[in-house]
Formats: sequence, structure tokens, C-alpha cells
Amino acid sequence: MSRILIVEDEETIAELEKDYLELSGFEVEIENDGTAGMNRALAEDFDLFILDLMLPGTDGFDICKKIRESKNTPIIMVSAKKDDIDKIHGLGLGADDYMTKPFSPSELVARVKAHLSRFDRLTAGRNKQENDIIEIRGVKIDKTARRVWINGEEKTFTTKEFDLLTFLAENPNHVFTKEELFSKIWDMESIGDIATVTVHIKKIREKIELNTAKPQYIETIWGVGYRFKV
Repeated sequence: MSRILIVEDEETIAELEKDYLELSGFEVEIENDGTAGMNRALAEDFDLFILDLMLPGTDGFDICKKIRESKNTPIIMVSAKKDDIDKIHGLGLGADDYMTKPFSPSELVARVKAHLSRFDRLTAGRNKQENDIIEIRGVKIDKTARRVWINGEEKTFTTKEFDLLTFLAENPNHVFTKEELFSKIWDMESIGDIATVTVHIKKIREKIELNTAKPQYIETIWGVGYRFKV
């Protein structure tokens, strides 16, 4: 049974989310204080985190940042704030998804299932005897261990950054639209979430490119999308 931690200061909302998730077979814990939630997130083993943005003690941004320093566990951030800058900031810190309140509990359940399902599939290959490796012009991607080296130096990637880089590297010279990448990597149709792809491409470039203004690996095809050049 997958274990989920909800960090949400509005108790009514937290309990509603918990009820729907438990009806779907998940084990759910709630923390209403940001600092207490962060401590539990770092100390205990959870399969997914749902973080509110505005919290007493420690906000969702800081919790997300701390989690990403040591864990690749899927993170869904939720907030009543509709500004794109908050979504971009949260995704840039390593969140896998961002939902704007109000949203239906059934949509939350669907997204939780999608993220957990993808994470399980991507980590299932770790039991293989031989690691699945991709190497392209100094970029080495170990799909089995989910590790990346750039010219011999290991770099740390979030779950979705790794997934996106790997997908592009596995399909070199193929141009994908942002909508196609969102659907492939996030397992859902893109509905106003194109910023998700843009932010993740930017973060990947910062880690693999010598000059992000003149990328040598992930090219922008203006008016279309992106491709991994070989």
C-alpha cells in the first residue's frame, strides 16, 4: 500500500483529500504545520508528498527544496495562488506537479495514481543484472540506477528532469512539441501546463550544457518544440 503525506494547514481540505485517497487504497498521513511536515518528510519513508504552498512554520517551497536534496519521491504542490510565477518556482525546485485550488478530489486522486504508477515503472528496472546505459557525446545516462554523468562528472536530477532527459536522448533528432512531451512524461493531457515542460528543459540545460544560451544537446525548434541533437 502506497504511503502519502499531506502537508496542508486547512484541516477541512486535508481531511477531504485524505478521505478520497484512502477510498482509493492509499495510506495517508496529515501534518498541518510546515516545519512538522518537513521533518516527517525527511525522516520517514513516503511514496508521494502533497504540499500546500502557504503553510505556518515552513512554506511548501522550502519543504520541496529540502526533500529534493535527498529524495526523488514524487511531489505534488497545491495552492490557491494562480500566478504562473509560483507554478514555475515550484516546478523549478523539483516538484513533479502543481495544482491550483479549488480542484476536485477525484482529479487529485487521478494525478496521484499517475505519478505513482510512472515512478514504480521507472524504478522497476533496478533489479536487472546489467544496467541500461545511454551515452551520447559526453552525456552518460544510467537508466537502471537513474544516474547521469556529464563529461565524467555526476549531476543530480529530479525524477521528472531525469525522465525528460532520458526520453529525449532515447529519441535523438526527433522534434517533440511541448504538448507531446507533457503527455509522455507526465502521463496526462496538457491542459494549460506547458510551463512545466519549459521549466524542466531550462533546469536540464543548466546541468548538461556548457552554454545554456547556445545549447549543444537540447535544441529549441522555434514554433515547434525541442529535440536532442546527435
